[in-house]
Amino acid sequence: MLLPVILSGGAGTRLWPISREAHPKPFMRLPDGEGLLQKTLKRAAMLDDVSKVLTITNRDYFFQTRDEYAELNLDKDIDLSYLLEPCARNTAPAIAMAALALQQYEDAVMLVLPADHIIEKQQDFATAVANAYQLAQQDFLVTFGIQPDKAETGYGYIRKGESLDKQQQSYKVASFVEKPDLATANDYLESGDYVWNSGMFCFKPSVFLQALETHASDMYAAVQSCWQATEQAVQPMELNADYFCKAPADSIDYAVMEKADAVAVVACDIGWSDVGSWDAISELSPANDQGNRMVGAAMTVNTRNTYIHSEDRLVTTIGVDDLIIVDTPDALLISAREHVQDVKKIVERLRSDDNELCRYHRTVHRPWGTYTTLEEGYRFKIKRIVVKPGSSLSLQMHHHRNEHWVVVSGTAEVVNGDDTFLVHTNQSTYVPAGHQHRLSNPGICDLVMIEVQSGEYLGEDDIVRLEDNYGRA
Repeated sequence: MLLPVILSGGAGTRLWPISREAHPKPFMRLPDGEGLLQKTLKRAAMLDDVSKVLTITNRDYFFQTRDEYAELNLDKDIDLSYLLEPCARNTAPAIAMAALALQQYEDAVMLVLPADHIIEKQQDFATAVANAYQLAQQDFLVTFGIQPDKAETGYGYIRKGESLDKQQQSYKVASFVEKPDLATANDYLESGDYVWNSGMFCFKPSVFLQALETHASDMYAAVQSCWQATEQAVQPMELNADYFCKAPADSIDYAVMEKADAVAVVACDIGWSDVGSWDAISELSPANDQGNRMVGAAMTVNTRNTYIHSEDRLVTTIGVDDLIIVDTPDALLISAREHVQDVKKIVERLRSDDNELCRYHRTVHRPWGTYTTLEEGYRFKIKRIVVKPGSSLSLQMHHHRNEHWVVVSGTAEVVNGDDTFLVHTNQSTYVPAGHQHRLSNPGICDLVMIEVQSGEYLGEDDIVRLEDNYGRA
């Protein structure tokens, strides 16, 4: 029984300003319109005999994850279940919690898939998974190694050991190797003894847990305590925060794979990329005669080998070469191609300055819909609010801000103090500071509103939630 486990988390700091803390890399839309998370679920669902998929993600990403999956029209019914992390503790504790959740299936084999990879060759991927499944049945801890086609310094490597099949597609792992410098990467490529470490894995839950107990006993004890303290009979299953956040934070490679004995690698050519930089993202779009690649509205003059991503407006370039340009409604990135890996340094500075541009886009997703900040200034902020049918915001109040609501389309059900009433299209209402209030959409179409806030303080942390349908604090 093959059980895919999708790991969906991480901020993807090298892909700012599209990837941000509240809208990380797995939710990024690619030129074909699909997100990385969506592609991962489709890839898993297309494998033979797969009927159940477990997704591990942060609690804050659950509703958006659910909505992303709901957009897909899969060819078969898939039982989707979730483990929700209260905090990030790297891959080893997350995978261990998945193993504990899946050990109830006696013949289970886990297939661990990061949610932010691209795999272009589905049939070759399926063949590699079948090979890994056979090795996992023999109690190997299996990883997938990508046949390198260039001297890449951005990936870790795996040195192949003894061959495990006649086709020479599977090997014992001789060693894991950190990201090399360029000269060493060239040596690896020429030797033919090394493959890229993809970060995908396949093993029995019981075999992984036994290896974790042997090589990372503190982590094993922590996840066992977390599992016992977690309410297991509900979906989505929220991991107990008191125990999970105390688990040692470590990757599966460091905690287990590099230390265990029975570790195998399936060497494969599956059109894999972890799309870990804007340089890699740019390769997903076709190049014109000047080597330029463009997504959105762009115009170039005497420009070569430049990538332009524009969401809302026309971006023009004259007389430039080898640039990465990513334009969003509230942030613009311009980088030389050779320095694009340093985007994470911008994010680090934004974090140190407590700048919300590292966390939020102008449009922010919420369980009930979205809000878009249209304009803000001294003592005012204007938002466009979209509430999905049948959804409602929390019952809340604000200490400092007043709110004026104008319905653009749809009908709003409003709780304002002790009153409950409907507000129709082209009508408005006013919520003074200190009043408990709630906004709901009782209709079958989206509710679209304009909200004008006024007051001394308009920060998002001036929300006191009194009731909430989504379990938020």
